[in-house]
Amino acid sequence: MNPIETDVAIVGAGPIGLFAVFELGLLDLKAHLVDILDRPGGQCTELYPEKPIYDIPGLPIVTGQQLVERLMEQIKPFGAQFHFNEMACGLEKLADGRWKLVTDAGTEIVAPVVVIAAGAGSFVPKRPPIQGIEAYEGSSVHYAVRKMDAFRGKHVLIAGGGDSALDWTLNLAPVAKSLTLVHHRDGFRAQQHSVNRMRELAAEGKIAFHVASVKALHGEGGKLSGVTLMSPDKREWHHETEVLLPFFGLTIKLGPIAEFGINLDENLIPVDTAKFESRTPGIFGIGDIVTYPGKLKLILSGFHEAALMAQAAFHICRPNEKLRFQYTTSSSNLQKKLGVA
Repeated sequence: MNPIETDVAIVGAGPIGLFAVFELGLLDLKAHLVDILDRPGGQCTELYPEKPIYDIPGLPIVTGQQLVERLMEQIKPFGAQFHFNEMACGLEKLADGRWKLVTDAGTEIVAPVVVIAAGAGSFVPKRPPIQGIEAYEGSSVHYAVRKMDAFRGKHVLIAGGGDSALDWTLNLAPVAKSLTLVHHRDGFRAQQHSVNRMRELAAEGKIAFHVASVKALHGEGGKLSGVTLMSPDKREWHHETEVLLPFFGLTIKLGPIAEFGINLDENLIPVDTAKFESRTPGIFGIGDIVTYPGKLKLILSGFHEAALMAQAAFHICRPNEKLRFQYTTSSSNLQKKLGVA
């Protein structure tokens, strides 16, 4: 796989990372975003998609999901590229002064500027308390679906009761040889239409659903052959499967960012408030992951940080060009970029 070359690599596709795309786009800077989640939005969509937010300027009330949808619409003209279900796991300074960002999926992004907009850190899947599960991770046990074709023609078992579990049950049902969903109770924390569709597929015999928990894994050499399931009344039985997809929620950890060689202060990135550049030239921080005197952990503060970051990033990405400050309200050039001229 050849490295991807762009102007700016952004770690984190939450609201602040998304708005950074907008500010960079106004300056003709292209961006690639890496996020461990399978969709944009970060904490907003993962932790409180329906929770109302009251302090976004001009929006008296907006939910986390609505805010992300509006941001995605706002940045559409700039063609940002997203790398979902990938964790930024390595950062290397190249001989030409640019940075190479590497993900756990093998993606390599080369850019003169890297922006860390990872909020409180990376969302890391919660590992089920099943003895010996580590031996199967990456081969038969997966915490995310990167390519649906990897599960084509296989016996798949999904465990969980949230949106991810239900979404992948519906999406993988036509692909897998067989698909079984298990959850410890007959109730879900997912969208009702997804639950209804899952029950329809189960009634039609296209998938199976059991109120049960996974108690043990069976197989050799990292290759799963089956699991032991247990019902709420403690009845146990063997279920044959090749793949286990446990969706038990997420926890937030700083993760590999701590190993990027950035000077951290209590797991936060110190930045200067003129450019929001870290102590490492070319690496910027915006949003909840940064610290500076007077820092407020608010979305609106992150938007301001993204705007100043973009101005500074321009000088690194376009060292031989002059930055001409323009207003979207009066600049026909910017309005053409936004498609509103």
